Amino acid sequence: MTRPDSPSLSSASSDTSTAPDTRLALLREWLAGLADRHGLQVGSIRPASNDASFRRYFRIDTGVESKAGSVIAMDAPPPQEDCGPFVHAAEVFAAAGLRVPAVLEADLPRGFLLLEDFGGETLLDRLGRSDPTDDPRIERLYRGATRALITMQAASRPGVFPDYDRALLERELMLYPDWYLARHRGVALTDDDRNALRAAFEALLANNLGQARVFVHRDYHSRNLMVLPPAARGPARDDDAPAPGVLDFQDAVYGPITYDLVSLLRDAYVSWPEDRQIDWAIRWWESARARGLPVPHDFGDFWRDFEWMGLQRHLKVLGIFARLHHRDGKDRYLADMPRVLAAAIEVAGRYDAFGGLARLIDRVENRALRAGYTF
Repeated sequence: MTRPDSPSLSSASSDTSTAPDTRLALLREWLAGLADRHGLQVGSIRPASNDASFRRYFRIDTGVESKAGSVIAMDAPPPQEDCGPFVHAAEVFAAAGLRVPAVLEADLPRGFLLLEDFGGETLLDRLGRSDPTDDPRIERLYRGATRALITMQAASRPGVFPDYDRALLERELMLYPDWYLARHRGVALTDDDRNALRAAFEALLANNLGQARVFVHRDYHSRNLMVLPPAARGPARDDDAPAPGVLDFQDAVYGPITYDLVSLLRDAYVSWPEDRQIDWAIRWWESARARGLPVPHDFGDFWRDFEWMGLQRHLKVLGIFARLHHRDGKDRYLADMPRVLAAAIEVAGRYDAFGGLARLIDRVENRALRAGYTF
């Protein structure tokens, strides 16, 4: 679901150090056929990043004058992956005014794409190198990210992407009991536990499906937003709110308006104090109203929608991280589980509708029961 940073060569090229990488050989062959057209130095191919899915990304130097001096090759092996949704979403989002990588070449049957290179600095990288007390710098980055989000949402219309419907939301929620509770924590659910989960899930689904619908990136967070050099920010460049490069949008859907803002402000990879989240959310909400987006007139109503959408996402992410660990052998996401769990606990303990879920979480995580529940 994200682009983890700086993978090793072995993790980006094969499952074992001795297995032949037939996909990489096929990719090299494909790139060789494009070398003259794009000035590719195929021998320079090296891992750029890999993915929580089966996708891998490689960087190739170019022998022509260009902004980056390199391009990115995506390897998305069929039948596990399909490049078609990526190409479609890239066209839609570029037309809306987002900075997404240009698709330079595509071989959809074989699962290969050649893409514009946005460099190697994610928003998360920049945050890690910034002074956390340097508010102006952080504010500029997040102002750019929230403005880009509104740009995308303002172009929304039905029929472009799949619906983020009840079936999809429910499948995502079930990742929590199936993978996090049962597989990762070894919990055997009682009938009372199942009833508590069912009640919480029904409340979340009713709220999520009742929200206004817009284009949803579905992973709009600090590892999928790139910090671009000024020349790469496009014609609408604004150095006071630098537009990010947007990646990993192939799972875009048409769904709840709060989803992507939750992904950004309650990121699985970086934590912000709640007062800062609220400040950024208010600024987004005000800008969204000014652009005519269908948000609640009362910010309190919007914030409740935001929190409930966040709880759905956090339960889903806990399940995904557990699945990545147990099924796919990708352990690096375990370090981020406590942050996601803390966010879920915070919201579950705040609203009456989630009292049963909150008690289940307390028991599973061996937490003392909290005072302050309301029933």
